[in-house]
Amino acid sequence: MTGLFITATGTGIGKTLLTAALVHQLRHAGRRVQAIKPIISGYAPEDETSDTALLLKAMGRPSSAAADISPWRFAAPLSPDMAAALEGRSLPYQALLDFCRQTMAAPGFTLIEGVGGAFVPLDDRHLVADWIAGLGCPHLLVAGSYLGSLSHSLSCIEGLAHRGLAPSALIVSDNPDHPAAIPLNDSCHSLSRHVSCPIISLPRLDGPDPWAHAPDLLAVLDRLGILAA
Repeated sequence: MTGLFITATGTGIGKTLLTAALVHQLRHAGRRVQAIKPIISGYAPEDETSDTALLLKAMGRPSSAAADISPWRFAAPLSPDMAAALEGRSLPYQALLDFCRQTMAAPGFTLIEGVGGAFVPLDDRHLVADWIAGLGCPHLLVAGSYLGSLSHSLSCIEGLAHRGLAPSALIVSDNPDHPAAIPLNDSCHSLSRHVSCPIISLPRLDGPDPWAHAPDLLAVLDRLGILAA
C-alpha cells in the first residue's frame, strides 16, 4: 500500500489546496495518483467549489463522481460526529478504514485528505488521529500563518507525537486574508526553532484553479522520501 494522509491543525487552512496541488503535480509528472476525501461535512451536491469537487477537478473527473471519493457526505458544516447525528446517522469507523485501504491497494499513489483538524471527533470513540494511526501511512500536517497558529501547530505536533504519529513534514500555508495574518516566512522561522520535522511553505495561490500554480512541492517531498513508491 502506498498512501499519504493530509491533516491539519484546524479547518479551512489549506488541506484541499495542498492535496489538489499534489494531484496536479503527480499527474503532470506522469505518475498515477488518486485522491480521496472520505468524509466531508458542509457538503451541498450543487457546490462546484466543495473540497470534493475541487479534488475531482484536479484529477480530471466530473463532480458527479463525488460518491467515489467521498462516501460519507454530511450537510451540516460541523465535526463528523455532530453532522452525522443531525441526520440520524453515525460514521462507520471500520468501513472508513476499509475504504481507504482498498483505495491504497489499487495501482498508483493515494492521497487521503482528512476532515477538519487532526483531533476532530469522528464518532463517540475515534478522532482523526486514530484514523491516521489505523491506516499506518505517513502524514503531512498543514498549519496556517495567522496569530495563534504557532500555538495551534506546536500543540498539534506534540499531541500527535504523544501518539507516536510524528508528521513527515509541516506545511505552513499562507493566510493573508485572515484578520490576524502574520508573514509566512516569520511563521516558518519561528516554528523551525521548535519542531524537528521538515517545514515547507505554501504561498498564497490565486486564479480559478489555484492548486495548478503551486510551487514544486513534488520535488521537495520526493527529496525527503515522503512520496517514495
